[in-house]
Amino acid sequence: MKINTSYFYFLLLVIFGSCAKDKGYFDQSVQKIKFDGTIAEYLASKPGVFDSLLKVLERTENIGILKDSSNLTFFAPTNQNFQIAIENLNNTRREADKPLEYLSNVELKQLDTMISNYIIRGAFLSDSMEFKDGLRIFDFKYGRRMNAKLVNANSAGFLEGGPKIIEFADTKNSQFNRNWVTANTSSINIEAKNGIIHVINTSHVFGFNDFVTRLTYIPPPPNLFKVVGGVFTTSREHSNGPNAVEASKYVFDGNAETKFLLGDFGSAWMNAELNEPSISNAYTLTSANDAPERDPADWIIQGSNDGSNWTTLDSRAGEQFTGRFQQRVFWINNTVPYKHYRLTVLRLRNGNLFQLADWSMNYKSND
Repeated sequence: MKINTSYFYFLLLVIFGSCAKDKGYFDQSVQKIKFDGTIAEYLASKPGVFDSLLKVLERTENIGILKDSSNLTFFAPTNQNFQIAIENLNNTRREADKPLEYLSNVELKQLDTMISNYIIRGAFLSDSMEFKDGLRIFDFKYGRRMNAKLVNANSAGFLEGGPKIIEFADTKNSQFNRNWVTANTSSINIEAKNGIIHVINTSHVFGFNDFVTRLTYIPPPPNLFKVVGGVFTTSREHSNGPNAVEASKYVFDGNAETKFLLGDFGSAWMNAELNEPSISNAYTLTSANDAPERDPADWIIQGSNDGSNWTTLDSRAGEQFTGRFQQRVFWINNTVPYKHYRLTVLRLRNGNLFQLADWSMNYKSND
């Protein structure tokens, strides 16, 4: 059979031209886009994408940073990121029979600190984030520690064979990345006149999982350890003594950045002998900075006026903290003033190393 020579060469051209075009794999070259304007002007040039973001920036008075400051990196949340956060918030508020809230009326201070996490000091293109552990970066306004790492996304049938993306993480002030909350980018390396823009993927929930918890948070009543004072003891001290950096005194200090740490844990109690008998109808426990397996899971709260005869005021089992530095408030039905209050931790979430950032006994008047 005679083959048409011109047709044969045409087929070769199509086949090899096709392979040259896609190379048989995803082209990993990272594109850079130039924008002739500021970061704020870029956001305004994309109607339908950053409308919610612009409203938040205006309301928190952060828009000026993106207009006037230089040497910035901005991880830009999209409308969808805010929509998911607001829906989650209002689902929670509906269950509690509370009025609905929106970006125009949620607490301004909380909104400001959350949006600030996305505005970074320094102009960082993606190629500066190729380190194994990523790049440590800090938010422009409050200096919160964040992290950015360039990775390959997955593509269909090809693990890590997709385009380059940035994993942008709120470290939650933890050195362990298992405690970090991470957002991925959808577009990167948009170079504006005053900095770099990386656009957040639409699946991210604005606020790095803090939006609902911080906007539904009810502060605990006054801490009796602070307003009444007393003497604080424990059944067992840190192995390096009462002046160790993780000694028992730090569980009473009201500072979530410090903690009490014990090894070889079986159970332990912490005791507060108040300067005068006082009623407590609430208490708080605050998880420490790392290692969730060290959190208390089972405990009891007791009161006494002589330090010998104890009344159980609350008992908990199977409790779980959902984040680091998480302060939980527990309400108890108590109207008796006690001089002694004791927290006994009976079991941990896992393992035999115990830690707790803070414990307090609290009182709220019914007046």
